[in-house]
Amino acid sequence: MSASRTRFYLDKQNKKWLGVCSGIADYMGWDVTLVRIGLVVITLAGAFPWTLVAYWAAAWAAKPKPYGLYSDKEEEQFWQGVRRSPARTTREVRGKLRDIDRRLADVELYYTSRNRTLADEIDSLR
Repeated sequence: MSASRTRFYLDKQNKKWLGVCSGIADYMGWDVTLVRIGLVVITLAGAFPWTLVAYWAAAWAAKPKPYGLYSDKEEEQFWQGVRRSPARTTREVRGKLRDIDRRLADVELYYTSRNRTLADEIDSLR
């Protein structure tokens, strides 16, 4: 797929107005209702013109999220974790790969070592 999974997109499927708040929520892995409430509170707290300018700029600059960007919820959560903490996600993936490599080495050692019971079982199958 040519679409980047680490990029900010407007979420037009869950939009209320232009999809900026739902895009932020999707990008960060937050609840969209909290993002919308936060935007309203910040706007009413005194940042009135600037929040609207930032909202329109984000809506103008961002592209709509491609349909089918994530195959399932687990993949979506993985990519949200990558965006939040790439170093932690990299450590997790390396740890999983090290564990798989260790298990594969154990299997290889078992089959290539001098295992008399295994050799007897193979001979009995012939």
